[in-house]
Amino acid sequence: MKKSIHLLLSSVLGILFFTNAAAQSKKNNREFYEIKLYHFTTAAQEELLDKYLSEAFIPALHKAGIKNIGAFKPLSNDTAANKRLYVLLPLNSMEQLLMLPQQLQKNTDYVNASKAYSDAAYNAAPYTRMESILLRAFKLAPQSAVPELKSEKSERIYELRSYESATEKLYWNKVHMFNEGGEIPLFKRLRFNAVFYGEVITGSRMPNLMYMTSFENMADRDAHWQTFRDDAEWKKLSARPEYKNNVSRNETILTHATAYSDY
Repeated sequence: MKKSIHLLLSSVLGILFFTNAAAQSKKNNREFYEIKLYHFTTAAQEELLDKYLSEAFIPALHKAGIKNIGAFKPLSNDTAANKRLYVLLPLNSMEQLLMLPQQLQKNTDYVNASKAYSDAAYNAAPYTRMESILLRAFKLAPQSAVPELKSEKSERIYELRSYESATEKLYWNKVHMFNEGGEIPLFKRLRFNAVFYGEVITGSRMPNLMYMTSFENMADRDAHWQTFRDDAEWKKLSARPEYKNNVSRNETILTHATAYSDY
């Protein structure tokens, strides 16, 4: 009898252990991200892209269970000949991304709302070129976050950074610097309101990583970076010889979120 009770108790404890382990594994799953990058040149293209994203694409993604979709335009668009629009999709898995085109075509509201975009003539395309960048979340920042900013949406600054490395080994060294090296906790301590950190799986510039931080306004952004540069922990971390020369090119893109962005 005692042996039976012991076996039953062991089974129950085993089930509870594995159930908890599975729950923890699911909880700690690292997101994937797709960044759709639209290049355009004219006001007509911008208007068509805005209409498509706000009335068709993003509502359809919400219906498909994809939340916290970001849409951002660089501040430099005002003067740049090659204007850009970034759309950030947080995904639970790569399968979710692969199944998305089928889901969209089954959504009648999406099909109807996207006609102007989908049926655009070859000489009146809604963009000059489109890119897709696939990323996987850093292991110490497995989930993206919508920052709790209090300023007017038009004032907020979302800073997208791309760090390219000369070789794959140096790239993984920079990823290590963010994770085990302590750069992510440093950003968190200094309240940079990070949206995501991601390893680029495929894109036009590799090897590289990308991340996005956010600020109340431009003055807040500048103040945060000055604090970062003056921080003793950063000075110590950046001086460590094992992390030297692990970034060959740093592109900083300052953006505003669009009116239809979830951010």
